Amino acid sequence: MVDIAFGPEPGQRPDLTDHRSAYLEMVRRKRMYGGILMVLFVGLMASGWILAEDRNAGGFWSGVPQMGDFGAEVISEAWTNRANLPGLFLEFLPSLIETLNIAAVSTLLGAMAGMVLALLSTRGLARWPALIPVFRRTMDGLRAIPEIVIALMLIYILGGGPVPAVIAISLHASGALGKLFSEVAENADLKPVEGLASVGATWGQRMWLGVIPQVAPNWLSYGLLRFEINVRASAILGFVGEGGIGYDLKIAMQWGQGRYDKVVAIFILLFLTIFLIDRVSDHFRSRLVKGQ
Repeated sequence: MVDIAFGPEPGQRPDLTDHRSAYLEMVRRKRMYGGILMVLFVGLMASGWILAEDRNAGGFWSGVPQMGDFGAEVISEAWTNRANLPGLFLEFLPSLIETLNIAAVSTLLGAMAGMVLALLSTRGLARWPALIPVFRRTMDGLRAIPEIVIALMLIYILGGGPVPAVIAISLHASGALGKLFSEVAENADLKPVEGLASVGATWGQRMWLGVIPQVAPNWLSYGLLRFEINVRASAILGFVGEGGIGYDLKIAMQWGQGRYDKVVAIFILLFLTIFLIDRVSDHFRSRLVKGQ
C-alpha cells in the first residue's frame, strides 16, 4: 500500500522511522528553498541595478575611477592646513554640544513616550486590552516615518532650529523604543502584578511596582543604544537646517575648497564623540543586563 502525503506537495511520504532518510529529505528541501530564494535575490538585485543605471545621470562604471578624487582632495587640503585643526576643534565644540543636547532630550522624551506605549500595547498588562492594536499601529506609524521627513514638515511650521529636530527624533524614537520595550515587558513575570491587583492596587501602581523593576535594566540598555543612534540622527538633521554640528558641516562643504580643513575637523569630532559614547554605553549596558 502506497503512503501518499496529504501536504502541499503530493508524493510518497518518507518513512519517518528511517531517521537518515528523513534527515536527507529535510536537507534537500532546505537546499531547494535556499536555491529558490537565492535566485529571487539575484534577480531582484540585477533588475534594481539595471533600473538605477538607466536613471543615473552618468555611467556608474565610467565614474568608478573618480570615486576617490573628492576624498583625496579633502584629505590633502586638511593635511596642508593640519595646524588649524586644534583651533577648529574648539570652534565647533559648541555645535557638538548642541547636537548632544538634541540627542539627549530626544532620547529622554522618546523613552518616556515609548514606556507608556509599551505598557498600553503589551498583552496581559494593557490598561485597555481592546485598544492594543491601536497602540501597536501607532508605534508602527511612528517608526515608519524617518526623522528627516518629520523634520522637513516641521520646518514649515516652526522654522529652523533645534526644536523641530527634537520633536522629529522624539517621535521616531518613541515608536522604536516602544516596540523594544513591549517585547521586554511581554516576558515579565505576572505574579507580582497579580499580587498587587489582589490588594487593590491601581493599574499605574501595578506597572510601577510590579513590572518596571523587572524590565528597567533592559529598558535602560535599549535607551542607551537609542541615544547613540539619535546622536547620528541629530547630526544628519543639521543638513536640513536643524542646527548643531551637522549644519556647520553642511556650510563647510558648500563653501568647497578652502574650507575642507573644517570638514575634516567636524568629521573627526563626530567620530571621536560617537566612538566614546559607544564605548561608555556598551560598558553600562553590559553592567545593567549581565551585572558585569
